[in-house]
Amino acid sequence: MYKTHCANCHSVKMEGGMGRDFNLVSYDRRKEQIVSYIQNPSMNFREFGYSANAMPKIALDEEDIYDVAEYIDSLQKFKKWMKKQ
Repeated sequence: MYKTHCANCHSVKMEGGMGRDFNLVSYDRRKEQIVSYIQNPSMNFREFGYSANAMPKIALDEEDIYDVAEYIDSLQKFKKWMKKQ
């Protein structure tokens, strides 16, 4: 799912990309927020503090959206590491 729909813009290894690295998304956002943003990015970008929205609405069913959010949320090991720094 990540490789097909997300990897063109979002890294998971802090390698750059047009979108935020998913480690940083995991650090800043709860899973429910991630789901909401995936479901309707054009309605949520201001609430998330972005001045513009570059993320397209991706044709995913609800289960796929939750799977992507779960994957991003699983990167919380980064949160634990950052808190130790």
